[in-house]
Amino acid sequence: MKIVFMGTPDFAVPTLESLMKGGHEVIAAVTQPDKPKGRGKAVLMTPVKEKALEYDIPVYQPVKARDPEFIALLEEMNPDCIVVVAFGQILPKAVLDIPKYGCINVHASLLPKYRGAAPIQWAVIDGEEKSGVTTMLMDEGLDTGDMLEKIEYVLDENETGGSLFDKLSTLGGELILSTLEKIEDGTITRTPQGESVTSYAKMLQKSMGKIDWSMEAVKIERLIRGLNPWPSAYTSLKGKTVKIWAAKVEEGQTTGNPGRVTVTKDKLLVETGEGFLSITELQLEGKKRMETAAFLRGFTVEDQSEFE
Repeated sequence: MKIVFMGTPDFAVPTLESLMKGGHEVIAAVTQPDKPKGRGKAVLMTPVKEKALEYDIPVYQPVKARDPEFIALLEEMNPDCIVVVAFGQILPKAVLDIPKYGCINVHASLLPKYRGAAPIQWAVIDGEEKSGVTTMLMDEGLDTGDMLEKIEYVLDENETGGSLFDKLSTLGGELILSTLEKIEDGTITRTPQGESVTSYAKMLQKSMGKIDWSMEAVKIERLIRGLNPWPSAYTSLKGKTVKIWAAKVEEGQTTGNPGRVTVTKDKLLVETGEGFLSITELQLEGKKRMETAAFLRGFTVEDQSEFE
């Protein structure tokens, strides 16, 4: 099948690789414009652009996918299908109508649940038992098109946003080949999402990582895992920011002092609104990430001090 691939971040790369290895003709890769990153503000290519160039695939980076010049370019390419994975822009009807088989999106959730920008992280934060990938025939709405195929994944008890990202990324690469084969031979089944209940997976912000210790320990622990590695959960101690990378929930009778820390030789036990959280891995600003025992050997935390 002659395909135009549209995607931007790391998550999209396995699908592009899968298309190439699956024998499809990827005639172009469309990705977001390069942007300056880091302290030096060096302009970096998107992960999809890097991979496309490895395969000698022509790369296009329109500022807006609705620009008439870009739409005319796609019409000239005349692809059988446009495969879209975390591209980062909503496609107009003029683009959706170009390919013979439509625009197929690889979405990192079991639609219709978790439409939106950050379905992977919210599945962890919300304590979902399973997640997965859905291929969808795109329409003009936000993740509202007809569902084509799904593949499920049961979350590990220690699943993080990062680990689930990697797993679903790989599954997406596998699922797209099955979907395209069924589309081409006419055996695909389209299932409308209708007005089904959905949880909108809003975009992540750094401010979301600020821990509210009055929450239940189980919810804080899920927040920590869901925001790992970005934007990460954090608190403050003695005026310094402390990132919390991993923790375990411990039961116990609280005293009504959320954030209060009980310190032993190798343990930080924090009171929450309900239950306690044992911090197992953390990072003081300006320092490297480390396990709690190592952290306590180099930084004094007074017993009964408080995280804020």
